[in-house]
Amino acid sequence: MGRRKVIYISILISFAAIYIIGFRSIGNWLMKEDIPVHADASVLLMGSFPERVLQAADLYHQGVADNMIIVYESMGPYQVLEARGASVIRTTEQARDAAVALGMPVGSITMLPGDARSTLDEALAVRDYMAGKPWIDTLVLVSSAAHIRRAYMIFNAALRDAETPVYVGCSPSAYSGFNPDKWWRRKEDIQQVLSELVKIVSFRLVEQKNLKN
Repeated sequence: MGRRKVIYISILISFAAIYIIGFRSIGNWLMKEDIPVHADASVLLMGSFPERVLQAADLYHQGVADNMIIVYESMGPYQVLEARGASVIRTTEQARDAAVALGMPVGSITMLPGDARSTLDEALAVRDYMAGKPWIDTLVLVSSAAHIRRAYMIFNAALRDAETPVYVGCSPSAYSGFNPDKWWRRKEDIQQVLSELVKIVSFRLVEQKNLKN
């Protein structure tokens, strides 16, 4: 085998190794963690709320965030149930009640209207709420481990042009079953990673324009 061919193969192997290592590290990249010493409020993002409420309660008891913001999520078909007389407890209200049961004062929880269907809708609702409130300049997002990177991108973009600069911290739930180090070994983790990557691309290419003031 000629020297040039050996060099060529070595380069290919090196690039393949870099690609594989980088691909495997995506799980840790998605699980962004940046918890400020103290935040004016945590923002509990809806979704898999049990693991997220537990994390938000921990932050409260650790003195990281004395207040919490929750945006009402979209009711969707539940509104039809209510219209037909069914009694429905909204998931957002379940999250609030769980936080109170975990020791957070109900007065420390702000519930924002929004009929949110996505993290983007939640970011817009929080941005509107913070308008004219310069004393709120540090937030910490609370979400599932695989979702937190995209949530940070969305909120950071939404609050970038705020009158007062806003620091956006991140607290991925320690109660999530997501394994960032070996995410490719479990079907659920693979699905989460691929879903988040597609949604990140969609946000960058399409949805980010909706964040313009």
